[in-house]
Amino acid sequence: APLVGRRVTGSGGLLRSPGDEKKDASKSSSDTDSERGSGNLGPVRTNKMPRQVLDLKQMISDYTRLEDNIGDLGKGPPTQRTGDQPPEDEEASDLLENKALKPVLPMTHLTGEFRELGNIIQREILIENPEVSWSDIIGVEDAKRLVKEAVVYPLKYPQLFVGRFKPWRGILLYGPPGTGKTLLAKAVATECRTTFFNISATSLVSKWRGDSEKLVRVLFEMARFHAPSTIFVDEVDALMASRQGEQEHEASRRMKTQLLVELDGLTQANDRVFLLAASNIPWQLDPAMLRRLEKRILVPLPGMEARESMFRHHLPETISDLEASGHSIQTHLDYEKLAQISEGYSGSDLQVVCREAAMGCLRKVFNVLEDHSVEDSELPDLKLDAITMSDVETALNRTKPTQSNSEEYQAWHAKYGSS
Repeated sequence: APLVGRRVTGSGGLLRSPGDEKKDASKSSSDTDSERGSGNLGPVRTNKMPRQVLDLKQMISDYTRLEDNIGDLGKGPPTQRTGDQPPEDEEASDLLENKALKPVLPMTHLTGEFRELGNIIQREILIENPEVSWSDIIGVEDAKRLVKEAVVYPLKYPQLFVGRFKPWRGILLYGPPGTGKTLLAKAVATECRTTFFNISATSLVSKWRGDSEKLVRVLFEMARFHAPSTIFVDEVDALMASRQGEQEHEASRRMKTQLLVELDGLTQANDRVFLLAASNIPWQLDPAMLRRLEKRILVPLPGMEARESMFRHHLPETISDLEASGHSIQTHLDYEKLAQISEGYSGSDLQVVCREAAMGCLRKVFNVLEDHSVEDSELPDLKLDAITMSDVETALNRTKPTQSNSEEYQAWHAKYGSS
């Protein structure tokens, strides 16, 4: 269906749906004022500005012929502009600087709202190159294997995943906080060189009535245009919690419905677009959303072997990070014992512990630096002690693990998991 675009001051009023036109035509200015004072509606935009009906899908498909003659993009039909607006050829060259805005290039001469929408997606949602490798994710080997099976191999070898072997389009990663769910999604985008869209509740929820579901719709259009692509929804429970009937705001219900419709479109199409969602509290997800997230993978707390590997990675026998200043730090640690005494810590918790332990050797020389002039580019002669078991044990006592109930995750996994 065509989208209705209109120019509105500010970054909120980007798009309007065709259904809004009938409602607006029947409203007087007094009706608008009464709506503005209503407690259950967002800010209402004025009706006095011109609107244009734009077919987004047709415009995106037209890009293929524009790409062949991209140098003439700024020479399109003349449009009126104020003295504050840049020339059209400058606008076009600005758009060409980023791949994310290519779908909105055909709209440059029609309206500025689509360009603004592309900028919002680029700034808040799109990550061009996550640069996270599988080796950066320590432990959770089962989760890595399942994610590769669900996303990586279908992207690399699509000829094997057809018919009864078609891949899952919706994958849920769930588990305690700090276990590496976001890193897994970024590693997928890095290895497969897919366009990575990272969305959250704050990037989709708009204060303007109707904009959230329209942003969802255009986001998925851009994901299809830039396929293969990965849409990662972090803390999906904040967006798709169980619907609460009449108690839930209409805008929230419409946004959820639009997201469910787009997910249905992914399962029915051949577009190489995958949705990865992460949640720390999967039991709060709406059942309709849970049904569309067909593959559900538990990312648990690291076991003892994984914790030992993490300590070895973050606190190796020789730390060379300070070589530029002429220093290297040695460690004298019993990694196996550290793994035993750190049960219940997540991967991110252990990273904080290791940083705290490493800071211990620097704290011992801060008194010497107190008398050092910052204007002197050379540091005084410093003797940095080795990092010992005492330093790490002190860091463990100071840094408590993130509270999580592993038994609750295991119980939910036994009932709803599919890994």
